[in-house]
Amino acid sequence: MQQFDAIWINANIATMTDNGTAYGSIENGALAVKDGVIAFVGSKADLPPFDALATPLYDAAGQWLLPGFIDCHTHLVYAGNRSNEFEMRLNGASYQDIAAAGGGIKATVAATRAASHADLFVLAKDRLNTLLAQGVTTVEIKSGYGLDLASEQKILEVAAELDKHHPATVQKTFLGAHALPPEYANDADGYIAAVCQMLPQLHALKLVDAVDVFCESIGFSPEQSRQVFSAARALGLPVKAHAEQLSNLGGSALVAEFGGLSADHIEFLDEAGVAAMAKAGTVAVLLPGAFYFLRETRLPPITLLRQYQVPMAVATDLNPGTSPLCSLPLMLNMACTLFRLTPEEALLGVTRHAAKALGLTDRGTLAVGQRADFACYAISRPAELCYQFGVNSLKQLIINGKEINHRR
Repeated sequence: MQQFDAIWINANIATMTDNGTAYGSIENGALAVKDGVIAFVGSKADLPPFDALATPLYDAAGQWLLPGFIDCHTHLVYAGNRSNEFEMRLNGASYQDIAAAGGGIKATVAATRAASHADLFVLAKDRLNTLLAQGVTTVEIKSGYGLDLASEQKILEVAAELDKHHPATVQKTFLGAHALPPEYANDADGYIAAVCQMLPQLHALKLVDAVDVFCESIGFSPEQSRQVFSAARALGLPVKAHAEQLSNLGGSALVAEFGGLSADHIEFLDEAGVAAMAKAGTVAVLLPGAFYFLRETRLPPITLLRQYQVPMAVATDLNPGTSPLCSLPLMLNMACTLFRLTPEEALLGVTRHAAKALGLTDRGTLAVGQRADFACYAISRPAELCYQFGVNSLKQLIINGKEINHRR
């Protein structure tokens, strides 16, 4: 008899593996957990003998099990909001008008710098609880609203505290090269040098899992981004980039050159960049929330990404300025309706491919040996999770093999 900690039976299972069926599906399946990892997944008929008296048994009654969702691009730790700018824009104010009034990223930086650790923790925990209630079990949190060493450290420390005290796993990404702070007005090179000095100090405090840059005409040049990537590589840290969102500067090819985890946004990505990403194994992270909120019209090159078999992840880009949207189910729907992904592609984008975008190999699919992060949904088919949003069909959430109260 095999020893299991818990077993789910009579489940339809979307393993999100490449087993030759849509969604990697197993009908009338069973899943068993031992020591926080998946010990069996397959047909119920193939479930090995176990001690029925000593093993908790959950009857899924035909509901669907899916891997825990992964939100692989968020800016979740920040203070303040910019609803005033939203209203100003809709009343005709220009970007320059808003900036002159102290708005834009500078407003978020000022509010975040002024906020205490405790304030930021409470704000971020509420957002993370919202994602948890949607079946999200792993979240990436970027810094980038501090733009000086003390404030960037504060943001990353809050992210680390969330990882320690919250059921969801948090991956910490240093995005010091997010924007030019007021102290370095008209001195982008000087600020990049400062970012490269911050990085080893933050890394020494074990606050950095990856390094990001905003490689864009209103952000930092490819040459400046290269300096940050080189500093990250010297420390053995993986890199990623906000790239090709507003123009094509070759940021995606640059991050691929460094073997980077992902290029994110990528609306202006060209075929050469797609080919470079395919060769490097770099994931394309699609952010339909920002596309929607900014009312963009240039679509990411989905056909080219499919042609070159570049994995596509989907994330919220949760932030106060360009995607104040704390809903991964909404992103699933938008990925299908705005970007024309199939429901299977979209769900791969928040499971298997999202895990790859974070460099995580122990989650994102339901397979033996994988971390037991999964959810049970009262749905008739996986596509429902993309088709409808606003009605939460999540019935049970398991993280590291343990049932979690997702209604926190």
